[in-house]
Amino acid sequence: QVQLVESGGGLVQPWGSLRLSCTASTNIFSLNTMGWYRQGPGKQRELVASITTAGTNAGSTNYADSLKGRFTISRDNDKNTMYLQMNNLKPEDTAVYYCNARNWLLGRLSYDYWGQGTQVTVSS
Repeated sequence: QVQLVESGGGLVQPWGSLRLSCTASTNIFSLNTMGWYRQGPGKQRELVASITTAGTNAGSTNYADSLKGRFTISRDNDKNTMYLQMNNLKPEDTAVYYCNARNWLLGRLSYDYWGQGTQVTVSS
């Protein structure tokens, strides 16, 4: 089992910034795709951003349309860490943010790992 540990959440004012980190217990180049998801109170879990960490598509990113331009996903393979830089935060960004690593193989998930989550609260 791969363990993922998020950090960097906290309380921030609107228009503020935070950087979340997700550190894996293995080299992240062995994890095909990593991403950030979030779930606000009473809401469904949604994709924030994802990044391909290895292979010919390494570095490819996807963002939720509503977050594009404010959030940036990145990785540091040497540190086994994925980051989410969040700028111009809004109250509606308040959620628990989860780190995920997954890979589709032969039509099914070969693995699907999740961190414990880190709380982000945007409030004045």
